[in-house]
Amino acid sequence: MRSMTACLLLALCAGLSGCADVDDRAAAAEAAAVRFTAALAEPGTGRACDALAPATREELEQDGPCAEALASSGLGPDAGRVVGADVYGSQARVVFERGSVFLTSFPDGWKVTAAGCIPRPGRPAQCEVKD
Repeated sequence: MRSMTACLLLALCAGLSGCADVDDRAAAAEAAAVRFTAALAEPGTGRACDALAPATREELEQDGPCAEALASSGLGPDAGRVVGADVYGSQARVVFERGSVFLTSFPDGWKVTAAGCIPRPGRPAQCEVKD
């Protein structure tokens, strides 16, 4: 009985630490998305461009320099407050009152892969910026 109790406690601790890890990762993704939307209000700083994943930035720069392409993308800092964040492995989605931001985890932190995304039932989200 004692070993069974120990096994159950070990499993419970492992499960709780897994939840904490997901919660920490979701909080980090949320913070990165919030920093990105805030950086959109400061187009001359380059911070919003620095928050983009390499492939997303590369795709955006096909339309010109990153800062100019972001300015003409229709994205703005007015996404509203965060209403949720989900993490799936190395991918995350942060939902704001007005749109969503998708991110991927890189060694140096979460980077934006798509932004200004609006859900479409039965189809992929429509995003203003994406890779």
